[in-house]
Amino acid sequence: MQDNNRPSPDALLAAAQRENRGRLKVFLGAAPGVGKTYAMLQAGHRAKTDGIDVVIGVVETHSRADTEALVAGLEAVPPRIVPYKGRNLAEMDLDAILARRPKLALVDELAHTNAQGSRHPKRYLDIEELRDAGIDVYTTVNVQHIESLNDIVAQITRIRVRETVPDSVIANATDIELIDLSPGELIKRLHEGKVYVRDQAQRALKHYFSPGNLTALRELALRRTAQRVDAQMVDYMQTHAIQGPWAAGERVLVCIGDPAQSEDVVRYGKRIADHLKGPWSALYVQTAKHLRLNDRQRKTIDDGLRMAEHLGGETATIIGSDIVKEVLSFARENNFTHIVLGKAQRSRLVEIIKGSVVHELVRHARGITIHVLPGSEKEAPASSPTEPAQKPILNAAHYLISTLGAVAALGLGLVIDRAVAPTNVSFVFLAAVLFSAATYGLGPALWSAVLCMLLYNFFFLEPLYTLTISDPANVVALVFFGLAAVLTSTLAGQTREQAEVARREGRISSELYKFSRKLTEINVLEDLLTATAHQIYAMLKLEAVLLMESGDRLEVRAAWPPEDKLDDADMAAAQWCWQRKQVAGRGSDTLPGAKRLFMPLETVRGPVGVLGLHRPGATGSVLSSEDGRLLDALVDLAALTLERVRMADDLEGARVLKESERFRMALLSSVSHDLKTPLASIIGTVSGLKHYGAMYDDATRDEMLATALQQAERLNRYVANLLDITKLDSGALEPKVEATDLDDIVNGALKRNERELNQHRIKAALADDLPLVLADPVLLETALANILENAAKHTPAGSTVTITTRRDGQDCVIDVSDEGPGIPDDQLLAVFDKFHRIARADRQSSGTGLGLSITKGFIEAMGGRVSVANRKDRTGAVFSLSIPCAPHAEPALEK
Repeated sequence: MQDNNRPSPDALLAAAQRENRGRLKVFLGAAPGVGKTYAMLQAGHRAKTDGIDVVIGVVETHSRADTEALVAGLEAVPPRIVPYKGRNLAEMDLDAILARRPKLALVDELAHTNAQGSRHPKRYLDIEELRDAGIDVYTTVNVQHIESLNDIVAQITRIRVRETVPDSVIANATDIELIDLSPGELIKRLHEGKVYVRDQAQRALKHYFSPGNLTALRELALRRTAQRVDAQMVDYMQTHAIQGPWAAGERVLVCIGDPAQSEDVVRYGKRIADHLKGPWSALYVQTAKHLRLNDRQRKTIDDGLRMAEHLGGETATIIGSDIVKEVLSFARENNFTHIVLGKAQRSRLVEIIKGSVVHELVRHARGITIHVLPGSEKEAPASSPTEPAQKPILNAAHYLISTLGAVAALGLGLVIDRAVAPTNVSFVFLAAVLFSAATYGLGPALWSAVLCMLLYNFFFLEPLYTLTISDPANVVALVFFGLAAVLTSTLAGQTREQAEVARREGRISSELYKFSRKLTEINVLEDLLTATAHQIYAMLKLEAVLLMESGDRLEVRAAWPPEDKLDDADMAAAQWCWQRKQVAGRGSDTLPGAKRLFMPLETVRGPVGVLGLHRPGATGSVLSSEDGRLLDALVDLAALTLERVRMADDLEGARVLKESERFRMALLSSVSHDLKTPLASIIGTVSGLKHYGAMYDDATRDEMLATALQQAERLNRYVANLLDITKLDSGALEPKVEATDLDDIVNGALKRNERELNQHRIKAALADDLPLVLADPVLLETALANILENAAKHTPAGSTVTITTRRDGQDCVIDVSDEGPGIPDDQLLAVFDKFHRIARADRQSSGTGLGLSITKGFIEAMGGRVSVANRKDRTGAVFSLSIPCAPHAEPALEK
């Protein structure tokens, strides 16, 4: 239960959203000349007097002296000149106003259509952008320009206005001020030349500005303003928790059916919803008949659904075979109290044969009010010169085969009649009728039914070979045979149409299932984007491009066809779509001059990219409502997979972060323990020599200096290891490979570890016939030196360290064998990990644990391999370094 003493959350949220935008005040008039622009300029002067920064964005004075006098006292932003068909048009400079950032902008003529090439096709969209930037706007509009009143004004004045403004713009205005003038006063102004020049005024008085027209328009303006005032009062009551008579609200459902009436039905439903102060929705039931509509008729239905969304209603499309059943089911499930639909002009006979949706709805709509908008001949859309009006297309082959089927049934019936003399052979003809209905649809089936009835009468009813029937019983049989044939053909035809719809939906479901299965195997973002673009192209025949943010701009990450490119207009529309999170491009209200339609891609985490669509060779809108639903399904599947890929990346990032943290802790441990020891030794030695050097003899001082030098060299190796491992991890290591002599490498590594190996016996067995190897001599020597240092640390004093070289296929191998305790089998693979040190029962070896890891990285960077194993002849370990031999190189000793 909602607490009536608490403010409405929706009202509070709407109020909070309005606080972040500029205010919009609309000066509404019933007709031109009532003084809207004059009143707007007066309000601008009052705001300027109050210290508000006011500029004129655009004002149309129509050469009226009193209006021009008011313009003179306000700052005006110079217009933007747009060349159009050999003329220069002055348009409001939107970017200049945004750069100027006034507190208040005066923008005349809300319903104005901008010149081609402008950022927005309509001026009201320019005003919305100004409001998004926090700029307040005063504007003017006449009642005939409001979208939902457009057809009413056309009926009153016999003039249909082409420039319209969505009702949502008026509904979202902060304030509406009605500029009211009685018809008599307005006509007087016309006579005085204050509205139009004399010749124009005389023509206007004869047509648009008749007293009756002005009175009706004035009533529309008063009613529309009253509705807005009432909405503001309700909003105020909800925001401030003022209790009132909150009765159960009305809900209006607009049914779009006849393409010729779709937009008029939507407008009428919108007016009813406004009058009832209730929400409304538009519904289209897609039956098998939808497959027989031409592109023009489908576009008209899509335009009706888009207009409903444009006017603030929700839209839905459902698939079914029984329109009345589907409409009533949807209405009752969603608690609609009113249904609005149009009634096409058809003869009574056609309604009796085919049935009437209106009559069936009225008969079964218990508790729901039905509003019927009658159609008229003028509402039928004219045929395009390149697209003839939709008429049933007679397929001669279908009717010919149906005729042959009836003849075949006749032949079979004659054979059966003479062979077995059955009581009734009419069932043979019914089989032919069912064949035509199931194969070719209702038209050929009805033709087959009539033909079979005539053949049955002519060949099987007395008197034979004539259409005359002598026995009354045969008359009854023939009538019922005809009824049965027509009924079965109708039912079979409907079943065939339903089967076509089911097959089509089945194909779509199958494609979606295959796409979902394919997505489950994708773990890479680029593969996902490419697969999505290809699937959109395959199912919707739309060229698709997917863009994602890279730095401060968008870049194309996938496209199908792959060679598809974006021009400057498309990139501007895509960038706008990304920045504003709104649809832009072809067929939209923003940058419609672009070739493609762009829409934001979103997951549960928010926007992730932009999808661009283009249908080659098509004009008008890129997406129909049917295509839009299928596209939503495809994009939803892709969004789920994208979220899964991102989660996998997040998990991998968390793993890497955990590994980095372990690396950091190990590094700190190494620095705090292994680097601290030589530093302490060096500091102690140098400190002793500084303070007590005179007390030591020469031999003692030499020994202390040797110790300090030894520890400094040890420290230098630790630091060098840290630098080397950093290069390996960052990928910055670039080996300088050249032909290298292994003997030189072995001798250099032994010399570097001369101090560490001075308590071990060294045995070198170097092959004489080895060729040169391809390696970086510095890196290879460091790698071998680390192996030798490792052997010195982990083997007892006096043991032997053996170094051998040999050839193994295309590689040269250096083996280093020691006589230590060996490596536990479970740690043979781990010895090359960073910071890994083998723990013994009595001790843990010293060092950073980086030497062998560096060795492995260096060798692999040069295209080699490193391995370790325990000796089989005794205890100890064998490290093997395999390096590629230089091609066509001579043995080292023969150089």
